[in-house]
Amino acid sequence: MHALIQTSKSIIFTGHSVGGTTASIAALWLLSNLQSNFVNVSVLCITFGSPLLGNESLSRAILRERWGGKFCHVVSKYDIMPRMLFAPMDPIAPHIKPLLQFWHWYMKSPHSGMLAVPLSDEILAQIFQFIVEAGEEAVAGTFRPFGNYIFCSEDGAVCVDNAASVVKMMFLLFKMGSPSSSVEDHLKYGDYVGKISSQFLEKRSFLQGELPESSYEAGVVLALQSLGISCKEPVARPAMDCLKAARRMGRTPNLNCANLAIKLSKINPYRAEIEWYKAFCDRSDDQMGYYDSFKQRGASKRDSKVNLNRHKLARFWDNVINLFESNQLPHDFHRQNKWVNASQFYKLLVEPLDIAEYYRTGMHRSKGHYIDHGRERRYRIFDRWWNETSGSEKGNKRSKFASLTQDTCFWAKVEKARDLLDALRSTSDPIQRARYWREIDSFASSAKTLVENKEVSIDVVAKNSSYSLWLKDYNELKSQMELFRPQFLSFVNEEMVP
Repeated sequence: MHALIQTSKSIIFTGHSVGGTTASIAALWLLSNLQSNFVNVSVLCITFGSPLLGNESLSRAILRERWGGKFCHVVSKYDIMPRMLFAPMDPIAPHIKPLLQFWHWYMKSPHSGMLAVPLSDEILAQIFQFIVEAGEEAVAGTFRPFGNYIFCSEDGAVCVDNAASVVKMMFLLFKMGSPSSSVEDHLKYGDYVGKISSQFLEKRSFLQGELPESSYEAGVVLALQSLGISCKEPVARPAMDCLKAARRMGRTPNLNCANLAIKLSKINPYRAEIEWYKAFCDRSDDQMGYYDSFKQRGASKRDSKVNLNRHKLARFWDNVINLFESNQLPHDFHRQNKWVNASQFYKLLVEPLDIAEYYRTGMHRSKGHYIDHGRERRYRIFDRWWNETSGSEKGNKRSKFASLTQDTCFWAKVEKARDLLDALRSTSDPIQRARYWREIDSFASSAKTLVENKEVSIDVVAKNSSYSLWLKDYNELKSQMELFRPQFLSFVNEEMVP
């Protein structure tokens, strides 16, 4: 495979039945490998009558990476194999192997196949009935299709790419068949592929019923005809609804994204009020800065309004994440600069307030420190969005302090460092003291780098900020330890030395 990658511009995987599943797995492996090694090779996977593969998490991951268009799954109208996992496994498991053997021998020689592995009509009827009775709901929580599905029949084909509509259409078409046709159809893909290329829309006609009211309705009817479904058949109406739903679902993510953009513009005043509050705190005579002013706030209307705005912004961004994770937004939403930058700015501005509230209410005493035990999931997600896009880019050296501290967990680290200083003073255990001091020194060094590079906001270095007060305590304690160094034990390679 590695040699093929080096010499090819495109690689196509294909497989029939279980071989289709193997082809999909191989294509996914190659796509992942190419992405991690930054190799530009076109990949396409075409399967015929392949069983369902993967759950909702895999389907979402494929959509996120925009690999869905690289998979084309051809499913014939009645084929039982792609629907096999609709049925409960326990009753049909003993019959799967004989069925696979029958298909294997039949493809080698139709006559000898039927003699070598005879299939009981009763068993086929039972499997068929299990699938029909289970319905499409049975597969919803376990397997989720990905990629494009081409449903084919002797009359043509139709393509569906929405996962829910794929499952629905698979079930509706299967119900129209019979136990024998569900087995035979698995062997007809060669015939179907040959016929699809010769199907032309001009040969179609609306021979029965009224003419469609619009070109869109006409297209839906033509799609049904391609599947061999007459408008008078019982499944015609559910099948039409399914195709229409697939179209609506395809448009919904972009509409949701447009609606979010409108809502974002409406919440901008809340963000602007918090920015004004920060500027007010940074200019205040008490010289505490943004973080500490909010942490030690009183009951003024200004403070209450900022706290309310904090909650409103959190609700908006939590809703954004819920929409994204439920596939109701475009698959590349998390890579669109507008939303990556907006979420990053929100995080830089508001997370310090969340940290202040966490320590103001004493949550760290019952739950633990903020980063590991209190940080909201949305911030971790926004970190990932930022790092996957522009987060790795190096900016020019700053000539003045940043408008917002670039490490949004900085104040949580300050709070932890304050606790470490208190713990250091209160313990006489030399091993504990050494461990505390290593952690304190590590934070002091990283904080110093941030300040020197001006990657912090001006409120960090305010005279009465938590960081400035901590730094003063740290330097005093360090001076005392330097003065009385002979009385303390040092640790080198985990050994105590005087």
